[in-house]
Amino acid sequence: MSRDNMRDLQSKRLIQLVQHVYENVAFYRQRMDEKGVKPSDIHSIDDIIKLPFTYKTDLRDNYPYGLFAVPLKNIVRVHASSGTTGKPTTVGYTKKDIENWREIVARCLTMAGVSNDDIMQISYGYGLFTGGLGVHYGAETVGCTVVPISGGNTRRQLQLMSDFGSTVLACTPSYALHLADALSEFGYSLNDMKLKIGVFGAEPWTEQMRKELEKKWGIHAHDIYGLSEIMGPGVANDCIYHTGLHVHEDHFYPEIVHADTKEPLPDGTEGELVFTTLTKEGIPLLRYNTRDLSTLNRETCACGRTSVRMKKITGRSDDMLIIRGVNLFPSQIEHVLLEMGETSAHYMLYVDRANNLDTLELKVELDESKLIDTIKDLQNLSHKIEHALNSAIGLSVKVTLVEPKAIVRSEGKAVRVIDNRKK
Repeated sequence: MSRDNMRDLQSKRLIQLVQHVYENVAFYRQRMDEKGVKPSDIHSIDDIIKLPFTYKTDLRDNYPYGLFAVPLKNIVRVHASSGTTGKPTTVGYTKKDIENWREIVARCLTMAGVSNDDIMQISYGYGLFTGGLGVHYGAETVGCTVVPISGGNTRRQLQLMSDFGSTVLACTPSYALHLADALSEFGYSLNDMKLKIGVFGAEPWTEQMRKELEKKWGIHAHDIYGLSEIMGPGVANDCIYHTGLHVHEDHFYPEIVHADTKEPLPDGTEGELVFTTLTKEGIPLLRYNTRDLSTLNRETCACGRTSVRMKKITGRSDDMLIIRGVNLFPSQIEHVLLEMGETSAHYMLYVDRANNLDTLELKVELDESKLIDTIKDLQNLSHKIEHALNSAIGLSVKVTLVEPKAIVRSEGKAVRVIDNRKK
């Protein structure tokens, strides 16, 4: 679709959306009235900046059904976040929402090279988490043979992957890495597997992690992006060129705003990613601030797609650590470790405070394939990593090398930071 035609479609859908939420969601009617904005003020997609932002706290404050825009009898499914930081965020889907979700995930999988010849092992969690069922419906729409194993039970994951001849693996990148590391432990090798494609998401991961996964599995690794508040997996996906993730902007209109001022930023400038759900019926959201950090690119991709591309997410504004006045994202640590290639990719950051001064310790696992014989060799490697981190992030970091498998594995989203300053 041409950019002009896309803008016309987005404008039409935004006008309908604003009228719908103003009439059916008291929260948005109040927010718009406070800003002095009426549905009649929205004439095109350019007018989106007149509308109020929505934040995760708004979903929690209106728990469970306060932001739903249709009667519950029209809701055919409910998903929810884990609620680990408070009340869960609840999202509802109409029958049409589910149909749209199938379609956009199918687009993502097709973009990654998945076809009806593939056997897809879905190792995202099933249940209230959107990952498992979201990818499942899209995979069935493509025509895959689906293995809905869900997360966990590493031995069984590898057994079925081998026995069933799975050609596509869908899970978090950290769990994919864990599965690769566990191959030999459970008596398997790459020769026992037929994997060709990985569809990984639900947590930030770097290009270095992509290369690591592609090397360990011998696959093409693709990034699928989504969040439950907007729809679930399928909001965007990268193509074979990996030059950003194609956003399905006929359904989700993206903006980039400044982290502090919330003012819109031009294409190519990094800021917080904001989405407006142009077609959602159950719980449509205006200008939802994801806190994910990205940039936008509207140039036509080498693959021929004209849809806007968002830069791969490697961090969130609210994941940022401030250590002795320096802004730090865990992805920066991962980048250094994988670029050096002298340890495994499993690590944990510990932030603490001693004598009113922030301290930072990195525990990272040794690589089983690289033998280190002496204490002096260990010390030299620790100092080498410390120097590389100091050069990259401008902070002194205490590096502690630990034995392989010493760091707890996650079967869902990886936990990379323990900040003891908050205790």
